[in-house]
Amino acid sequence: MDPAFDPSLQDYLRADMSAADLPDLQPLLGARDLLRAFSTLFHGGEESVMVRLLVLRAIGERGQAPDWSPQELREHFAYLEPIKFDTVLGRLRENELLLWDGETQRYRISPVGRQALAAIGLLLQFNREGDELAYVTAQIAAGQAVGRVSADDLQHLLSRLNELREDFDQAVLSGSEHRILRAAGTLQQAWRWIEKGTEIVEDIAADQDLDSVTHRVAQQIGRAQSAMLRQASVFQRALSQLDRHRVHLGASGLSSSDVNRFLRELDIDALAALSEDVLARTAIPAFVLAPIALDVAEYELVEREREAREDQSLPPAQAAPDAEGSPAAATDFQFAERWLDELAALAVDAAGLSELVPQDSFSVSAYRLSLLGLIGDPGAENREGVSAQMARLPLAWKIETEFETVGRAGVAYMSRGRLEALSEEQLRQQRTARRRAPKPDEGEGETAAPKRAKTGHKNKTASADAPAKPRRAKPAKDTA
Repeated sequence: MDPAFDPSLQDYLRADMSAADLPDLQPLLGARDLLRAFSTLFHGGEESVMVRLLVLRAIGERGQAPDWSPQELREHFAYLEPIKFDTVLGRLRENELLLWDGETQRYRISPVGRQALAAIGLLLQFNREGDELAYVTAQIAAGQAVGRVSADDLQHLLSRLNELREDFDQAVLSGSEHRILRAAGTLQQAWRWIEKGTEIVEDIAADQDLDSVTHRVAQQIGRAQSAMLRQASVFQRALSQLDRHRVHLGASGLSSSDVNRFLRELDIDALAALSEDVLARTAIPAFVLAPIALDVAEYELVEREREAREDQSLPPAQAAPDAEGSPAAATDFQFAERWLDELAALAVDAAGLSELVPQDSFSVSAYRLSLLGLIGDPGAENREGVSAQMARLPLAWKIETEFETVGRAGVAYMSRGRLEALSEEQLRQQRTARRRAPKPDEGEGETAAPKRAKTGHKNKTASADAPAKPRRAKPAKDTA
């Protein structure tokens, strides 16, 4: 008969529903033999379950000789009552957890019983508090090792990670030092398995043969694990904030946290004994409004004394610091002067920017690269200083659209470029081009003079005496 049409199972469903219509029930129906093995082991009271597991595990532990004769079983389990031992042995045999070989007259654990023992053995390895994450991670690691990653196992891991993250967030929001410390301890215990799970999930996400649902769950697990790894810093900030508000009890060396920890370790009777003769009831006048009285008392006892102790006077006047003695004034141009000396000593051949620019750190390297924009500036002829000397260097620099790897001085990569020394002919052509370029204010004087003359003698005198203020022309250079 089809197991999907089992009458006993149909009794649990509505009249218009069938077991074949439930997709989630099909995997359970397909594994009925294995589930029947667990039903045999865990049916009845706790004592009966313990004895069955004891017998089955002892029989399965002898790997070098897996077959047992009845005499060997009686000798090995001599500490059990014979009649009850025969009952346990008969139940395991009837439900096919133990196989009886008529030819050799020996017992052997069935394949289904071996699977049940393996599952129980793995579960017993992670029976401590907080090992549920380790158990689920071990299940996924085993499946990934044999190429059978189950989306259900990944969902279990994702659910447990989300539960832990929710518990950690609630502990931080509560502001309780006890809850935060307990949550930090839980995170410390789970840290090893989170890192192990991260490696496994990375391998699973890199497998292109898995279905899209499994890949999506693996990505969600990766994001949840990243959030868990950041939780340690959140705990540290919360504990630091609580430490600032901790109250120390005089010079005793104790704080409010120590008192809180001591009270938490006491039972109800001890707490009741401590509270005896401590609380006193006082008469409350009916004509006094408690909130208003509390506000007035708080101001008189706290705020008034605080205002009296506060010093609200202005600080004394101080002279401004000497700019010449400032350390910044003495070191403003040292990097620029050093860079100018290196460029002035540059050989005739072209040199790559990745070999010249990076030096010391990222900030110095970026500063050196920005100074290259001054090379060839035509407005530097009337200036002095480091920038003017750099602008008059007989060099040209070019930038390409590609990147090249540097890996030093704090620079990972930069645009590919090179510095080239200009020949005398190229320098002469640049100077000729700058002399031939028309000045921005030329050609406007003749047409603008009559218009300014109409405004009056004062404007005319000012325009005649004041020199024309030239505008800086854009530098013509092959840079990007």
